[in-house]
Amino acid sequence: MSGETDLDTLLRGLSADLVEGVFVFATLSQAEVPLGLAPRMMFQESEGITLILLKEQAEVHGLAYEFPCRMITLNVHSALAAVGFIARISTALADAGMGVNPVAGFYHDHLFVPEGREGDAMRVLENIAQAAR
Repeated sequence: MSGETDLDTLLRGLSADLVEGVFVFATLSQAEVPLGLAPRMMFQESEGITLILLKEQAEVHGLAYEFPCRMITLNVHSALAAVGFIARISTALADAGMGVNPVAGFYHDHLFVPEGREGDAMRVLENIAQAAR
């Protein structure tokens, strides 16, 4: 199995990078993504395809979107089966009055936080890591 599962180890090793750009969530009902569109994430739901993409791409392609947000990549290789890692982070962000949309990749977790709150989110993450050390 790949990645770390121990919650304390994950929290102690936590660092984060703020990814450049403003991202948005959009949805498509058809099965094909428009040519030239490069979403960060696509997920097939029964109602349609959810896309996370740069706001400017959504606007160029005339896509309706919601939730302008910033992407934060957590620089710790958490196992997909790790228990409590995202729960700890999302609870701390909620305590700071912030919603978050987490996405798990194979190597890293990524957080989408409201645009304008990315500095607050980065401070919360640093506080979590400092408290674990």
